[in-house]
Amino acid sequence: MAVADEQTRRVYERARMGGRLGLGERPAVLVVDFSCGFTDPGCPLGADMGAEIEATRRVLEVARGRGFPVIFTTIAFEENLVDGALWVRKVPSLGELRLGSRWVEIDPRLERREEETVIVKKGASAFFGTNLSAILASLGVDSVVLCGATTSGCVRATAVDLLQHGYPALVPRECVGDRAAPPHEANLFDIQAKYADVVSLEEALERLESAGRTREKL
Repeated sequence: MAVADEQTRRVYERARMGGRLGLGERPAVLVVDFSCGFTDPGCPLGADMGAEIEATRRVLEVARGRGFPVIFTTIAFEENLVDGALWVRKVPSLGELRLGSRWVEIDPRLERREEETVIVKKGASAFFGTNLSAILASLGVDSVVLCGATTSGCVRATAVDLLQHGYPALVPRECVGDRAAPPHEANLFDIQAKYADVVSLEEALERLESAGRTREKL
């Protein structure tokens, strides 16, 4: 789906947007909000994310095989929803995401392992109000492969904050999803222009597979 006409592309090119950041020697995979509330159409917030889940499974397989960290996030609120603040007022369906409910569980198709941490967040960015920055630093992470939902919401917000915290990020386009195509495509275009490298799944797998190989040979 085309989201930018030739004039738009020329404007962005003239502004010299869309440079490549690359992937470091010690990447982590960050899976944002692939919880059942977003991947099961039975939830008001959900959509069919089967293809995105399967693509992310391939990324996780490579990361786990290489021993790279894997981190998940989920949105979850207290029963009284006070911790949801204005966000729940703006998007009332977020009230479905209560602590202890099935909707906040990581989609079982991703086969999360016991050593893979889950960060509970109350806002869009995986950094907002969490200790993600400290976790990445403690693990020696220097870059991130970003997967999850939704492209126009929490993925975009996290991509912005990854850049602002100094972490180059790859976004495999097959590994992120949204409820509708227009916001999905528009935000991928903007993320590529300003915040992260939006790449194909195959390129992401190749770059993840080769990450750190030079250091291993030293």
